Amino acid sequence: MTKEPIEVLDDLANQVADEFEAYRQPDEFKDVSLVIENSDEERPTLIVHVDREDAEVLADRIDELLREHGARTERERHSATDVRVLATVD
Repeated sequence: MTKEPIEVLDDLANQVADEFEAYRQPDEFKDVSLVIENSDEERPTLIVHVDREDAEVLADRIDELLREHGARTERERHSATDVRVLATVD
């Protein structure tokens, strides 16, 4: 049985959360935040928001992990400390 894209993105979000756990401490400001945008049921998107001094370096690592697991990625740069990695799957 093939997983739906939203299920695949949920699995990817869990992998990112596990791999980058040090950046997601529960009682602190999160350097890495995860959101699954599914308003378009045909193409849900995992949004990984990196908000820290070396955002680009960390976004590179997250991007690589997502691509290794079959996601297509794009970036949105809002500033040197604010980068979003957008991931989609088929």
